[in-house]
Amino acid sequence: MPKRILLIVTNVDHYQTDPTHPTGLWMSELSHAYDVFAEHGFEQTILSPAGGKVPLEPRSLKFPSFDSSAKAWHDDASRMALLDDTVSPDDIDSADYDAIYFTGGHAVMFDFPASIGLQRLTREIFERGGVVGAVCHGYCGLLDVTLTDGSYLVAGRRLTGFSWHEEVLAGVAKLVPYNVEERIQQRGAQYSKALLPFVSNAVVDGMLVTGQNPGSAKETATKVAALL
Repeated sequence: MPKRILLIVTNVDHYQTDPTHPTGLWMSELSHAYDVFAEHGFEQTILSPAGGKVPLEPRSLKFPSFDSSAKAWHDDASRMALLDDTVSPDDIDSADYDAIYFTGGHAVMFDFPASIGLQRLTREIFERGGVVGAVCHGYCGLLDVTLTDGSYLVAGRRLTGFSWHEEVLAGVAKLVPYNVEERIQQRGAQYSKALLPFVSNAVVDGMLVTGQNPGSAKETATKVAALL
């Protein structure tokens, strides 16, 4: 029986700190993961906190982020249709899945952390020995996940994710609602980042796999696949 994985995407289409700035799913962070998991024959389900339509981050559809993988997805009507009607956490029994994988884009900073449904699925999959993965801002979805004993899932665990330095270089430091690098460390995580910004960097700690930025998408998904 093939492994089954939940791919988590956002429903938010603008910065809630400034509605004039659009945002959404970072296309390549989904497409690279989907490609890697498809190569391994995994069954994939795309899920968002509210279910339904998924907006795309406009900046992810431009050079250099709009690479061959992202373009192939964007040009495939059947794949784009998957983003028109995603399932919600209430539709899912975690026992049916071997892994959960959080994609990014600044939009996830607004809807991932507060989703009780995402917290439930993550906790149940992790405590059952499944893989939890996150790339770039996807680790915002791990901020408030607590285990059955009340501790934070990330407490004492090594991980990475989009750094504050990269926020500044991306020109959005004044738009983001919080410093996620700082906040994840307040939860007890052992955060690390690459010496240079925007280069591929993925960290594995047991069944937790995290990638730092969009350039880490393929490496992160590959490490998740290896655990599965």
